Amino acid sequence: MAAQSLFARHEFFLRRLHSVTGVFPVGAFLLMHLTINASLLSAPSTFQKNLYQIHSLESLLPIVEWLFILLPILFHGIIGVVIIRSGQANTGMYPFAANIRYTLQRATGIIAFAFIVWHVFHMHGWFHFDFWAEHVSQPLHGARFRAFNAALTLGIAMRNPVVLALYAVGVMSCVYHFANGLWTMGITWGLWTSVGAQRRALQLCAGFGVALAILAVGVLYGTYTVDIRAAKETEDRMYESMVNSKEIRPNPERRTAETEGNTQRDGAQPAVLADGSSE
Repeated sequence: MAAQSLFARHEFFLRRLHSVTGVFPVGAFLLMHLTINASLLSAPSTFQKNLYQIHSLESLLPIVEWLFILLPILFHGIIGVVIIRSGQANTGMYPFAANIRYTLQRATGIIAFAFIVWHVFHMHGWFHFDFWAEHVSQPLHGARFRAFNAALTLGIAMRNPVVLALYAVGVMSCVYHFANGLWTMGITWGLWTSVGAQRRALQLCAGFGVALAILAVGVLYGTYTVDIRAAKETEDRMYESMVNSKEIRPNPERRTAETEGNTQRDGAQPAVLADGSSE
């Protein structure tokens, strides 16, 4: 009740802040995240270079992640759940396209929020202290990603078809929610008010959504088809070169442990991963 009354007292402000955060920084991060991951389609070395650039922030990286990614996502997701609980869909009585989009926007919002929570655990484990890694992350197959073996660990984490299918549902929900949310944000802020302006904006947002979906499919394909052995050789060579040139400091926690003899997609077990690191 306290949370509901707080939302009711500040509903106008919270709805508009929710609308803005859905575009920036949350939507902008989705676009950037997919674009960086799509560089894997070029080569594992290209993808790894992007990760080295991100981690060049060093001690500033956790601050940037929390202020501009994690906290806005949490705010947008939690306020979104409150908004969903306060609204009702009319698709049963009025099966028009607008009401269908209304329902899909809320359904994909719930799916996307749940997916993001799981995705962060699957790739990064949520927390990185030893007890959590030993008793939670590793037993539940979390914290699979290592930033200095980016393509290798991402390819291993995504080789399971069930995991790939879950990612496909989650990522496409994120894409729809963002693209349709751009259109609803324009209405909320009065950017397109006439029927004609709303129709044109809807066409633009739909086209943007299709383009983003194509990019997302490319990312999923790229992660599933990573050449594990070639990626490891490339990443090991890049890491040694970067350390020797003092461009980065040695950081075993951001790398895998030694891979087992056969890491191809023939049923071999995935590489044993070292304890946590963040992307």
